[in-house]
Amino acid sequence: MEVKSRMRRTASVAMVALMGLGLAACSAGEADADLNPDEVSGEISLLTPIFEGSPGQDLLEDELLPQFYEEYPNVTVNVDYTTYGNLNEKLTTAVVSGLVPDVMLMGVGWIEAFADKGVLADLGELGLSEADLKESYTDEIVEAGMWDGNVYAVPIMLDTRFGVARMDILKEAGYDSPPSSWDELIEIAEATTVRSSNGSLERAGFDMMSLDARQAFETVLFSAGGDLFNADATEPTFNSDEGVAALGLMADLVNKYEVEDIGFTSTDDIVNPLINGRAAMGIAHNNLWTQALEADETVLDNLEPFVIQGESSGMFFGGTLATVANNSKNPQAARALLEFLSSPEAALAANEQRGNVPALTELLDSDYVQSNRFVQFAMENLDVAKREGGPAQWLEVRGDFAPAVQAALLGQKTPEEALDDLAALVQTSIDR
Repeated sequence: MEVKSRMRRTASVAMVALMGLGLAACSAGEADADLNPDEVSGEISLLTPIFEGSPGQDLLEDELLPQFYEEYPNVTVNVDYTTYGNLNEKLTTAVVSGLVPDVMLMGVGWIEAFADKGVLADLGELGLSEADLKESYTDEIVEAGMWDGNVYAVPIMLDTRFGVARMDILKEAGYDSPPSSWDELIEIAEATTVRSSNGSLERAGFDMMSLDARQAFETVLFSAGGDLFNADATEPTFNSDEGVAALGLMADLVNKYEVEDIGFTSTDDIVNPLINGRAAMGIAHNNLWTQALEADETVLDNLEPFVIQGESSGMFFGGTLATVANNSKNPQAARALLEFLSSPEAALAANEQRGNVPALTELLDSDYVQSNRFVQFAMENLDVAKREGGPAQWLEVRGDFAPAVQAALLGQKTPEEALDDLAALVQTSIDR
């Protein structure tokens, strides 16, 4: 598909860089709020874990950057492509060497660590305020790019996790809609689980194993009304009563209600079990829609997204945000590129190329969003979505979550023991 069919060109190229951020409303630094393209110049570097592969590179270099150069002809951008798997190592190496890229795209939960180390520029000093961003994004998304009260990043795209049901399977079991409570989730999961005569699992009633264990737990935790950390991110709260209840539900689905077996599905599965019918319900990434389009588009009409509902509404979001290096020699050129990449047209093209969720609320009405039911659902429910991260030490401790969750699912520890042990480990990292 050509990029022109993916992007709705609703404004001229000259306006692209200003549409997404509403910078004209800046009250602080008014004289510096609007960039003068004739005065912005210099060579800058971009480190990006998105726009990967030939399609992504073609989109960035053949379509988007030429638009940027038309607006800012005196700026040159050198692109360094990487993957999220290698991004942390690459950023750490850059910090140690002092050769930090001018513009860096990084994930939700990453901003705190690099802002705390002084790597990132305070975007407020470049003319962008929290109030400006909250005119275009939900509060929680804006706060994902903040640290210690200052703005350090602008969102480009999101990836979300929520419940998905195979409605053809649910209807065969007598249910006309996805579950609206934990009790209904258990009931429907038990009713749709299928085992052979020898007891081996043939269809899971509720799949959690094909998603990263940390993200699955966080989604259920949020539905319990819990949070990962306290308000100032100085103490973990995931081992609260809500957290224990959330992990308890997950453990019970496996060990008490037996709606899924350990190892029945995994994150390495080529085809998601909701697509091939090996699961009736589960927690899934919004790109399940794109996967189904490629694997078996006949199932699309039967895939129904839903917010997991406990004491609260549970939906998780991660994503990619744009930042500027604190030591950039050409900060205005870097800011211009950040604004361009997060503007509606450029962000929309990047999201469609990856099948992700635009962070800008105005893009809900775009053709791409309206044609992708999972992306549309995610955007319509962003007001209840929560993110991971919080303390500056998040990147150090996030890998410890999956083993803790798995210990509870395997019955090696009670949910309370698993979370208390994890909380002690995390608190030690925070206090260090």
